[in-house]
Amino acid sequence: MKNQLGVYGEKCISRFLERRGFKVLEKNYSCRYGEIDLIAEKDEKIVFVEVKSRKKEYFPISTVVIPSKQKKIVKTARHYVFKKQINDKVLRFDISTVVFDSNRYKISYLENAFYGGW
Repeated sequence: MKNQLGVYGEKCISRFLERRGFKVLEKNYSCRYGEIDLIAEKDEKIVFVEVKSRKKEYFPISTVVIPSKQKKIVKTARHYVFKKQINDKVLRFDISTVVFDSNRYKISYLENAFYGGW
C-alpha cells in the first residue's frame, strides 16, 4: 500500500509540473549514488524533484528531506548532468509533498528547497 501511495503521489506531481509548462524527462532516475523521483525541464531550467506522499501531514515541507538524502540527490543529479552532457541549463532542487485525505489530495511544492553546490 505504501508503495502505491508513492507511485500515485509521483503521478500527481508529474501532472502538476506539466500543467505549469514543464516536460517530465525522467521518472525514478537511479544510479549508484541514489534515486531522483522526477526530473523535469522548462525553458533553461532542469528541476530535480523529490516527492513525498503521506496520509497525514507530519512535518513542514522544508524538513522532509534530511541533509544526507539531499547529498544523495545532488550526487545523483551530477551523474545525470554528466551522462546527458548538460552544461547550459540552470539546475534546481525542489521538494513536493502530496497529502491524501479520502478521495482528495493536497500538494505542497517548494522550489529551490536546497542548494546543490554547483
